[in-house]
Amino acid sequence: MGALKQLPQRVRIAVLGAGAWGTALAQAFSATHAVCLWGREADNIETMRCERENKLFLPGIALHSELEFSADFGQAAQGADLHFVATPLAGLRETVRMLRSLRQGSPAVPLIWACKGFEAGSGKLPHEIIAEEMGKDAACGVLTGPSFAAEVAHGLPAAVTLASNDPNFATAWVHKLHQPKFRIYANDDVIGCEIGGALKNVIAIAAGVTDGMGYGLNARAAIITRGLAEIARLANALGGRPETLMGLAGMGDLILTCTGDLSRNRQVGLALAAGKKLPDILAELGHVAEGVSTAREATQLSRRLGVDMPICTGVDALLQGGAAPHDAVEQLLARDPKQERER
Repeated sequence: MGALKQLPQRVRIAVLGAGAWGTALAQAFSATHAVCLWGREADNIETMRCERENKLFLPGIALHSELEFSADFGQAAQGADLHFVATPLAGLRETVRMLRSLRQGSPAVPLIWACKGFEAGSGKLPHEIIAEEMGKDAACGVLTGPSFAAEVAHGLPAAVTLASNDPNFATAWVHKLHQPKFRIYANDDVIGCEIGGALKNVIAIAAGVTDGMGYGLNARAAIITRGLAEIARLANALGGRPETLMGLAGMGDLILTCTGDLSRNRQVGLALAAGKKLPDILAELGHVAEGVSTAREATQLSRRLGVDMPICTGVDALLQGGAAPHDAVEQLLARDPKQERER
């Protein structure tokens, strides 16, 4: 992958996915760029166009006056300088395939995704899906890090990471997208960043369970710290770098998701501790909690690789109905003592 051509001062961005996070990103980028937000729900797109508000996924936030909306995928994507996929992970492969069908021999448009997790069934990370569908040399990267959609949409300060295997890609788009209150830092460890973004959701479910059971702040700190060790072990086994997990895509995202009340995955853990059933929890949530499917795939992957991940395994057992919240936590507390740095 070579150096990218010089980007114009103002670019056109197609944000694909009109959930909370896609809407927040479209809102943030609309301050300096021409942005079109695409979503499947035509009624919601029309409401956003008329009322300048995403009442379905991000209510109460007035959307930028110049932000465009479309329920027509081709109309939104054609002519864009950047495709930004902000669907849940379950929609990534289909969305990329739709982008590929629009190419028709023309040069591929740079792609950034903001999906987190492992693909259900295949266990693949987002960058592996992109490589399969767009080719290994696609100009692309992942945006990840500690960022609640509502706060970004409100214009509150946040710092995130843009990781790409091509340093030129990351540097160019960080320079273009970076804003005073939405700060973006370049990284070249895609695997480490994606593992951090995926597994923090699982650890947040565990943190929610311990909080919901009244185990206190000490227990939450233990879950976060030992959870970070699990994340680092799996990242290392897959080729990620330990230092990546000490930054925004690892520790930063983990702390926010485990402690912030806006965290959907933490809310799942709190509800499980209250005795609610998972289908009811997800129905009440109204949003995707990626940690639910990620726990299953991460547990299976850890077993194949021989990586010890007791918190993720415990969360998976809880979600699959094989353990009660109290029993899952007790099993973690009953583990044999060992050196803190022991792998």
